[in-house]
Amino acid sequence: MSKRDYYEVLGVSKNASDDDIKKAYRKKAIQFHPDKNPGDKVAEEKFKEAAEAYEVLSDAQKRQRYDQFGHAGMGGNGGYGGAQWSGSMEDIFSHFGDIFGGHFGGGFSGFGGSSRGGGQRVNRGSDLRVKVTLTLKDVANGVEKKLKVKKYVTCSHCNGSGAADAKSVTTCSTCKGSGRVTRVQQTILGAMQTQSTCPSCGGDGKTITNKCPHCNGEGIVRDEEIIVVNIPAGVMEGMQLSVNGKGNAARRGGVNGDLLVVIEEEPHPDLIRDENDLIYNLLLDVSTAILGGSVEVPTVDGKVKVKIEPGTQPSKVLRLKGKGLPSVNRYGTGDLLVNIGVYIPENLTKDEKKIIEKLQESPNIQPTISAGKDFFKRVKHMFE
Repeated sequence: MSKRDYYEVLGVSKNASDDDIKKAYRKKAIQFHPDKNPGDKVAEEKFKEAAEAYEVLSDAQKRQRYDQFGHAGMGGNGGYGGAQWSGSMEDIFSHFGDIFGGHFGGGFSGFGGSSRGGGQRVNRGSDLRVKVTLTLKDVANGVEKKLKVKKYVTCSHCNGSGAADAKSVTTCSTCKGSGRVTRVQQTILGAMQTQSTCPSCGGDGKTITNKCPHCNGEGIVRDEEIIVVNIPAGVMEGMQLSVNGKGNAARRGGVNGDLLVVIEEEPHPDLIRDENDLIYNLLLDVSTAILGGSVEVPTVDGKVKVKIEPGTQPSKVLRLKGKGLPSVNRYGTGDLLVNIGVYIPENLTKDEKKIIEKLQESPNIQPTISAGKDFFKRVKHMFE
């Protein structure tokens, strides 16, 4: 099933401001909030869809990539750049809770926030960035890469809780498990109520009396992980792909960060990339340029034979349709452009000079004045 346009999901135009996008997302999220629509799977999917759209359009780099490549620029591995919200609602609240003026995980005021954890803080792991070097063949066909990444992972001894055992975890006595403390101050305008993060538990809502010795109560440890990344065909130098949830693990549970994969291209020995087209500079000998023939030129997938017509002039360009690179949004494939050059020998033997001098007597070899001017315009760069 194809995804809807993100701008359509939020009901905004493509030139909408950041403030317009935030307001539109807030309206959609309140409309389809699970607490307001209990048991309604359709509303839940629309809630996730709106979160996915906002996650992309609220980020300047992701929005630019989406505007350029559409969903194909974000897709793969659960969404390149745009999270495919398929997990719990906590993930959404942890990302966007600040939009609604409440604490992360606290739900929306008036919509049963306690069902979302009573205002407890949801930790989020940091993102990681790695570079991947691709050949032109990788770019042309897409490739699967296995990356060994050093990162924080969930502690296997305490399963990320940070506690030595289950009995060591207790509800914070200061905030009663809410993760927030409320203070009331009397002012000239009357009683003013403020909320802040609980100083005793740091917003977790829980305290640990006996920490896990392996992670020192953090719930995460340093380790390595092999991560498989499927890179789509047509990516370009500098493009950044996002693998959701494969960054650093979060302290004491929560939402993992993302792995950001930055694309680098390895130069090809013969071919030059120009967007989705490839360029090859072919140097012909004089006899082949005059008499014609067949030559081999390289492509991404191997060599192909190209017919050279008799009388081929320098600077002529042969276009091999579909022998370039695919577009990342799968809207067609580029071409291979073969630039023709002619090699003029600098040193000749006496016999070779006699042959050339003999050819000069032929009227077919002597160019007309206009043809001569045109010829020298085309080959001028060869002598500069």
